[in-house]
Amino acid sequence: MLLPPPRLPPKNRINLKIEKVVKIKIADKMEQPSVRLWVKYETFIVGVLQIPPPSKFSMHYLRKMATYVRTKGGDGSYPRLSWPMWRHIACGKLQLAEYLAWLYFETFDSLLERSSEERLEWAEAVSHCRSEEEIDKLKNKLSVDTLQFQLFLYVQQLNKVSLRTSLIGEEWPSPRCRSPDLDGKSNSQNRNMDDHNHLAFVLNHLSELLELLLDPEQLTASYHTTHDSMISVEAVKALNFLIEGSVGQNEVIYPVHELALWQPILGTSGYSRLSKMFCFHKLQSWLRSVLGPNPFGTAVCFRKGKKLAWAQQVEGTTKRAKIACNIYTAPKGHKVVVMTQVYKQTLAKSSDHLVGAHIKIHRCNDCYIYLLSPLRSVSIEKCRNTTFVLGPVQTTIHIHSCDDVKVIAICHRLSVSSSSSCTFHCLTPTNPLIMSGNMSLTFAPYHTYYPLLEDHMAKTGIATIPNYWNKPLCIGVDNNEMPVYQLLSPREFHLFVIPFEIEGDTMEIPGGLPPQYEKAVRQREQKIQNWQKTIKEAGLSKEQRKLFQNIVEQEFCEWLDQTGHRQQLDSLIPAPPSSKHTMC
Repeated sequence: MLLPPPRLPPKNRINLKIEKVVKIKIADKMEQPSVRLWVKYETFIVGVLQIPPPSKFSMHYLRKMATYVRTKGGDGSYPRLSWPMWRHIACGKLQLAEYLAWLYFETFDSLLERSSEERLEWAEAVSHCRSEEEIDKLKNKLSVDTLQFQLFLYVQQLNKVSLRTSLIGEEWPSPRCRSPDLDGKSNSQNRNMDDHNHLAFVLNHLSELLELLLDPEQLTASYHTTHDSMISVEAVKALNFLIEGSVGQNEVIYPVHELALWQPILGTSGYSRLSKMFCFHKLQSWLRSVLGPNPFGTAVCFRKGKKLAWAQQVEGTTKRAKIACNIYTAPKGHKVVVMTQVYKQTLAKSSDHLVGAHIKIHRCNDCYIYLLSPLRSVSIEKCRNTTFVLGPVQTTIHIHSCDDVKVIAICHRLSVSSSSSCTFHCLTPTNPLIMSGNMSLTFAPYHTYYPLLEDHMAKTGIATIPNYWNKPLCIGVDNNEMPVYQLLSPREFHLFVIPFEIEGDTMEIPGGLPPQYEKAVRQREQKIQNWQKTIKEAGLSKEQRKLFQNIVEQEFCEWLDQTGHRQQLDSLIPAPPSSKHTMC
């Protein structure tokens, strides 16, 4: 006869229940989807101008602007902010100069996703304008998302100069705000290029960023939130400008508002099905809990990305050239290439993998670097005596803390800060930006081509006109003391030949040269022809010709040494291992 199981004492039964509840909670936690959010890299490296923001971009004035546009409603204010309305607010209420108002508006507009065809159509429309009045009429048709534009204005505070920083040259001691330079040194000066700073900024200012998105009725009279403050789904969509993310190990990237509305985490993100809005404080708490490092930023790329053997290690150097990328695995819009400490060599690449990539070049000296693909953005920092020849850049090229570099490029915008003795041969539809700390800059027309250039320009949506290479805009605080730039004299102008064979249709410089530079080139070519004719008619004997040739070659070799061009030629045509150079 089987006996029934013994009854457990009440204490043991309670323990079993607790154990069961714990197991259920652990299982629920394991099944809970893991959402990862990060700050968008491009918003900061392209969208934030590397100058201290106007004083009236403070939270006080941006709150007033947010209330003003919501109160006006329609009429080019909300939910779309037109250029005329922003000009009215910026110039009339924030006391900005009109060129600065347009600079911020146009910079934000350049971040928006548009096809290359749309960008080319805009360029064509501008090229047909015969006066500033006609260009103004075109601008008046433009509008941007109001809430996203407010966030854009706020994040300009990334480069706000604090009193403590200006006095002692350091940030407040916070581990979140400090991040190493690529070579291990502290780099607190160029915050735009450091994705650690992007994350720290958003986390430190998250509350104010969200407050800008609130309807005025959700705030108190003193512009503070309450326990019951709610934020609309449309307002959360504006955060897509700053934040994106993924689920678990899934490689698919989602806008932040889609993840916030995802069924399994509605309770955590604070969404109410009844009001169809988010609880402000719950949303903020959720964002803080899941925001982390950008898996596609430069720091992760340099640490975990694929290491490329593009550069050689030069004998006698103590630091090793390092090039890393995520271009083989990253989704569109998130490709990054980081290049540092390339020294005394020529590096040339043209690849489909580079198309649309963000390029960061750091501490490269005495080099010739060719990246002949359509690129998304380029940052060049702390480089010396180096020539960069770039394919068309869809957004911005920024040069920071460089000496004696030459940049040859077609780009939407060129900006330069804290640099000296640099030359820029560029084609750009916007005014080059000269920021603080520059000396002896030279601007010149774009003066080269390669066979795929026009195809690459079409992919980036950049046309040959308008072209403002010769109209730089000085916006640094120290640019009023003395001239910091000049235009290259036509007498010093020479064409540049890209020394590689590539198949393609471009056979001349897109858009040609300005008349005075074209004339200088023709005059120089005529002098060469006259010299060749003089030699031909001189009636030299065979011995005299040989002697004359030796003298010319000797002078040419000396010129190569004096100008530093010998290194470029040597790196283009390396000597065979078993032979030695007997000539120059």
